[in-house]
Amino acid sequence: MTDTKAAPQASGEASSGRQTKKVLAIASAGGHWQQLMMLRPAFAHHDIHFATTLPGLAEEFGAEPATLIPDCNRNRKLEAATTAFAIVRLVRRVRPAIVISTGALPGVMALAAGRFWGARTIWVDSVANAKEMSMSGKQARRVADLWLTQWEDVAELSDAEFAGAVL
Repeated sequence: MTDTKAAPQASGEASSGRQTKKVLAIASAGGHWQQLMMLRPAFAHHDIHFATTLPGLAEEFGAEPATLIPDCNRNRKLEAATTAFAIVRLVRRVRPAIVISTGALPGVMALAAGRFWGARTIWVDSVANAKEMSMSGKQARRVADLWLTQWEDVAELSDAEFAGAVL
């Protein structure tokens, strides 16, 4: 997996004439990553840096540059601390204007770090959560500028925004 250490690129003009922004797109392996990959076209004209938790996953999807981050969950405190440290380092190095995640806990951490350093943050809760926001989604509410669910019923119950489903 590539782990570019180039200096942050300033926003500029894409060939389409749109303003480009540096985007950090992060998701845990599995369904979270699959859904993030389905969102790629929305950010195609931006300078995207990917991050995920499974070695080789980003390359398999042609999602580069990418950084491998340790996975974690709320029950493994030491792993969570290691992941948080890795994400803070990543956000400081990439210096994104936007951080987007489809989950899980590493994505929440990235939104928090991104927001701390002035990035706009977007959370898209998993389509698998048809009854209520996921636990990570509930935590992301505090640090997400745009907090989305893929279910209208969940939006009504949680005050999240519904903008359609990825799947």
